[in-house]
Amino acid sequence: MKAEYIDRIYAGWLAKIIGIRLGAPVEGWTFEQIRKRYGRIDAYPVDYQDFAADDDSNGPIFFVRALKEGKHFPDMEPQDVGDALMNYAGYQHGFFWFGGYGVSTEHTAFENLWNGIPAPRSGSARQNGLAVAEQIGGQIFIDCWGLVSPGKEERAARLARAAASVTHDGNGIQGGVFVAVCISHAFVERDIRRIICKGLSFLPKDCEYAAVVRAVMDFYDENPGDWEACFSYIHDNWGYDRYPGNCHIIPNAAVMILSLLYGEGDFDRTLCICCMCGWDTDCNVGNVATIMGVRGGLSVIDYARWREPVNDFVVFSSVAGALNISDVPEGASYMAQLAYELDGEIPPKPWREIWSRGRWLGHFAYTGSTQGMRARGGRGTTLRNVNCGDATGGRGLLVATDPEQAGSVCEVYKKTYYEPGDFHDDRYQPSFSPTVYPGQTLHCRLRPAWAADVEAAAGQLDLVSGRERRPAAPFQAQLYVRVRQDQEEKILCSQVFSWEDGSFRDISWQIPGKNSFTVMEAGVCYQIPENGGIVLDTLCADGKADYEIDFSRERTEKWTDVHREISQFTREKGLGFLQEGRLHLTGTDFAEVYTGDWEWTDYEAEFALTPILGQEHYALVRVQGAIRSYAVGFTRAGYIGVCKKDGESRILQETVFEWKPEETYRLRVSVEKNQIRVFCHGQEILAVQDDENPWLKGGIGLGVRSNSHCSCSRISLTCLREK
Repeated sequence: MKAEYIDRIYAGWLAKIIGIRLGAPVEGWTFEQIRKRYGRIDAYPVDYQDFAADDDSNGPIFFVRALKEGKHFPDMEPQDVGDALMNYAGYQHGFFWFGGYGVSTEHTAFENLWNGIPAPRSGSARQNGLAVAEQIGGQIFIDCWGLVSPGKEERAARLARAAASVTHDGNGIQGGVFVAVCISHAFVERDIRRIICKGLSFLPKDCEYAAVVRAVMDFYDENPGDWEACFSYIHDNWGYDRYPGNCHIIPNAAVMILSLLYGEGDFDRTLCICCMCGWDTDCNVGNVATIMGVRGGLSVIDYARWREPVNDFVVFSSVAGALNISDVPEGASYMAQLAYELDGEIPPKPWREIWSRGRWLGHFAYTGSTQGMRARGGRGTTLRNVNCGDATGGRGLLVATDPEQAGSVCEVYKKTYYEPGDFHDDRYQPSFSPTVYPGQTLHCRLRPAWAADVEAAAGQLDLVSGRERRPAAPFQAQLYVRVRQDQEEKILCSQVFSWEDGSFRDISWQIPGKNSFTVMEAGVCYQIPENGGIVLDTLCADGKADYEIDFSRERTEKWTDVHREISQFTREKGLGFLQEGRLHLTGTDFAEVYTGDWEWTDYEAEFALTPILGQEHYALVRVQGAIRSYAVGFTRAGYIGVCKKDGESRILQETVFEWKPEETYRLRVSVEKNQIRVFCHGQEILAVQDDENPWLKGGIGLGVRSNSHCSCSRISLTCLREK
């Protein structure tokens, strides 16, 4: 794969997020409603505080994990995607629209999978009827398959067909194939018509999806200067009134082709036309934007209009709370790595070293990337990616402040946990677990800004090599975390680091361990130097988490009257609530809640667990989602055991243990490689070795089965080695 495609994958994923954000405020509106309210859209209609999760980004980022987490890599079967859906989507909440069985296509397929109907039957017209099968979802979640297949159209089509068939059929599948192929082909072709024709070449010539694409192309040829006339043509011949369901794929496909053609290759014009047409705007603009972003690369995406408001920020709403906090470069990196693996190639430097490092708070190696970094303090502070970094391919984040602020304090940071008050709305009910924990070590590489850096930012230049590099000295900085404990926030800081030569310096600091606070943000605070800024090369956290969760200090986070979460936890199913300093978990059938880092490997976790009603009460370890984990606890009256969930749950081993309701048991679980050891009140009860596809990493949680109810007052965790 060409190295230049890495930035193009980033451009495509960034454009997808831009398109979603552009279309979301007018989703479901008609052309007339948009025209009356906004006139002509030429930028984001709404200035979001922070844009909450969206189904159009949830689907691609979690479904693409089916490749490596499935059983057929480098190939993929529909059931692999079905498993990813069941693993990351909560039961009838978040992720996508759970609008009712037979109403929402995704909800229908989810319930089918839940009740044992395998993929692709889960999405088939024979199972669900053609109207349900041909709604829009077959193409809106499909961008990832084109992004992992640059110039490999056959692969993109194959993967997209498998993925779309889990939830859709007929034209629903054809739309997914078409969009994925267009994205793949846009890596190697700039002509819009040829990109569209390449997508068509993978569809049956007699299918309705192909027919509407050709019809819009023909209309454009005869009326090349009037997109509104084309929309009237689409409205009269393929409008919503002509198709069943609330969001059929055919009208929206026609709008996408209209915008691609009448946009005349211009990124801004294409997206804005697509948005002004109405109907499923976030979906349509998201797909079109991915094609246009890949086609043109980062240079066509206006920074001030589109990129700066997004700030590389994106969150998701799966059951994987730590994975729900992300940024655009992280998603691009995941897909770029997959592209190299699918091609059987090794990534080039510096990407190989960057990707091997795992999750970053910031590395800034993508052109123009800011990775969701923020600044506080200092008048007129701006963040700009410039070519003056060091460790990661020469790029860094220039944080420039008015030089008159020299000597005052500025904080540059990454949010590592989000709360309801951070967001403009509650789209798709997100919830989160922290991405940084007590006991871990913060690392940062930075330097004071040179005069040339500040000039580059002021002139929006990229290169500063060869300019004056007068150092700003002396310089002082501290690493810090902002934490929440009980209902209060406080700041914990490292020692002061100081240097005078204007060079890059690596600084590190271990966050105090064995604490029960939540790390809300992590970053560096510094005295603004005489040139007004710094260059941040890298920021990351690693090492062994060592902390506890004291539920008397946790809180209920109210998003809306019907959406409430326990701080730090995501919920798969059931009811979790705080009462008298304990987390209670109850539900019909089963209930589970999760927290922690999906990348933790070996650790010891201790749970103060109290069974209240029923027979099955569990501490969960190595949680990798809703269908992959170990459960350790009371399997039935008079027994304790270890269960493994791999879709279905089964007992690996159990032994006699006379537990009683309403008594608190101190269960300590040690997981090292494929070994699971269970202790109760300090005494070893069980030792289990899982030799059959063991789960070797994952978070923690609590669970009940068989209509049971338990509570927990405290959880502590100590990692035995770095993740």
